[in-house]
Amino acid sequence: MNSDFKTGRSDPLGATLFAGGVNFSVYSRSADRIELLLFDDENDSRPQLVIPIDAATNRTYHYWHVFVPELRPGQLYGYRADGAFDPWQGKRFDASKVLLDPYAKAVAVPRDYSREAAQNRGDNTATAMKSIVVDPSDYDWEGDAPLRRPSARTVIYEMHVRGFTRHPSSGLEPTARGTYAGLVHKIPYLQQLGITAVELQPVFQFDAQDCPPGLVNYWGYAPVSFFAPHQAYSSRRDRLGPVTEFRDMVKALHQAGIEVILDVVFNHTAEGDHTGPTLCFRGLCNDTYYILDEDRAHYANYSGTGNTLDANHPIVRRMILDSLRYWVGEMHVDGFRFDLASILSRGSAGEFLPHPAVLWDIESDPVLAGTKLIAEAWDAAGLYQVGSFIGDSWQEWNGKFRDDVRSFFRGEEGFVSPLVDRILGSPGIYARKGREAEQSVNFVTCHDGFTLSDLVSYDEKHNAANGEGNRDGTNDNRSWNCGVEGETNNPEIERLRNRQVKNFLTVTLLSLGTPMVLMGDEVRRTQRGNNNAYCQDNKISWLDWSLLEKHADLHRFFRVLATQRAQWPPDAAIIRKKSLSQLLAGAKMAWHGIKLNQPDWSQSSHAIAFSADIREEDVLLHIIFNAYWQDLNFELPALVHDCEPIWRRWIDTGLDSPNDIVCWDYAPVIPGGTYRAVSRSIVVLVAHSDRGSE
Repeated sequence: MNSDFKTGRSDPLGATLFAGGVNFSVYSRSADRIELLLFDDENDSRPQLVIPIDAATNRTYHYWHVFVPELRPGQLYGYRADGAFDPWQGKRFDASKVLLDPYAKAVAVPRDYSREAAQNRGDNTATAMKSIVVDPSDYDWEGDAPLRRPSARTVIYEMHVRGFTRHPSSGLEPTARGTYAGLVHKIPYLQQLGITAVELQPVFQFDAQDCPPGLVNYWGYAPVSFFAPHQAYSSRRDRLGPVTEFRDMVKALHQAGIEVILDVVFNHTAEGDHTGPTLCFRGLCNDTYYILDEDRAHYANYSGTGNTLDANHPIVRRMILDSLRYWVGEMHVDGFRFDLASILSRGSAGEFLPHPAVLWDIESDPVLAGTKLIAEAWDAAGLYQVGSFIGDSWQEWNGKFRDDVRSFFRGEEGFVSPLVDRILGSPGIYARKGREAEQSVNFVTCHDGFTLSDLVSYDEKHNAANGEGNRDGTNDNRSWNCGVEGETNNPEIERLRNRQVKNFLTVTLLSLGTPMVLMGDEVRRTQRGNNNAYCQDNKISWLDWSLLEKHADLHRFFRVLATQRAQWPPDAAIIRKKSLSQLLAGAKMAWHGIKLNQPDWSQSSHAIAFSADIREEDVLLHIIFNAYWQDLNFELPALVHDCEPIWRRWIDTGLDSPNDIVCWDYAPVIPGGTYRAVSRSIVVLVAHSDRGSE
């Protein structure tokens, strides 16, 4: 080895700046030889310098390391690993491939990046992604820190960084559209909307070519790095620009009082199945990073994408924890939503682990204490853990909320009782764990499936644009087109669709739990019936900002609703650390049908009402859910003082704007002892028990 290079150290992993240079450390148990490659440009067809890492002097345990003097942040590098290519023994070394550093904090993508070249035989240097040396300390956070907002005060907006501002109607300069900087420009919109947290679809560097030919992987569930922000979402073209711009975005969102939750993919990588490319993990230590089939030549596929990370292997487990710590400590994010989180409950043979080490590591880590942890508590192989996911800190995407609410409002029989369970925080699922209602993340739509507008406009999926003969995407949509498939100019159908959208938004934001809504649902963004737009980086997926004017009434409805929801429960409840479920546990509640105290729980019932006297907060509520196809008259509980009624109408989705929702302080008094709820509508009446005569 050149005398200018030093032995270096095994810890920390990755490329780390020290006085006088950079220490490189990478894990590989079975490699015979590893080389560090230094590049001047990401498009270079050969390295500027090749540094062999001596297995005798520069290897500690299974960590290969070297210290290179005089290197600076922005240096491009990669690895080559040589060893046995014996798939039947789980070994897939290929010394002709340039490999990313699993701990790289930034990634450069060459002009002619080729996934195919990484799959085929032969050298791929010119077309391979390269890692970049980063100095994480080189940023002025100006006192910023994660916000730690209580979940009881959280309204989540699931969004796509690129899709949020990529559409020409966003009004941004072309260079800012679809970027972290573009999102910053739209922060005032998010503030006015009333949301308190953005949940960003994957922003880890991913392989955009991991998709059918001629299309683009738009969603980003194809990671190649667990530390680097996605380079294409940066408006800056300097090598370290994506890291800085991501931090600028987080800091700006925090200044606006908005938390940042990342959708993270620790269940698989973009390297795919046994025919996939060699990008990083496969070429360094294939049988460490992945769960292999019994024949060792193929991959277990619990993710539905070709491979599965072995998350409970000590090396992978450490990498996941190091990644989470980095994004919290150095990038200041507030939480994580774990894609197909149940895979993290599987062992090295794919078996279910009742006490998975990686999940307990995450739960108990002091750096992550107070961080929002949200599990998509299922995987693609049938493991379903909604209501049974481990730990005390984890929240869960409640898929049963989505399904039951959809079924109730499209008029299916037998869904009154399930609806009641969902709006009360799903006690049938969570009560036995003694958790607060906010464990349930309630949603009706998310990135995966119909948008809210499409849910009320299509009976069937329309995925022809994906090139898979409409076979992709779920068939269990529980949607209803309200009479016509797709777009229509029929005003009555449009009125009904708007009412249904308001119903879904209302039940999502008012049910006990943590509400989540999908980007653009507040203005009826449509994907033209495509319920699996993972490969549609075009106007099918982008938010069309002209919808803000077209559906101004719906936008106003959501804005008022979300703002009020984010302020509930009152400060007193937060100070006393009482969840909504605890407040309601002490509330006087009663269930009704069209007659007081006579709820109809039968299979054929399509309507229910309840009243609640939340004594500690001096608030009385009466809520009517009418999914029946005819208007119904509901008796109201008697509330009189000096012979004057004090029920006031906050919400009626059956009314036109601006009467469909008002601020509480301006809610009109409701005369008489009954209320007529139009077909397929929600009505919310409020009163203050200490208000007296109005």
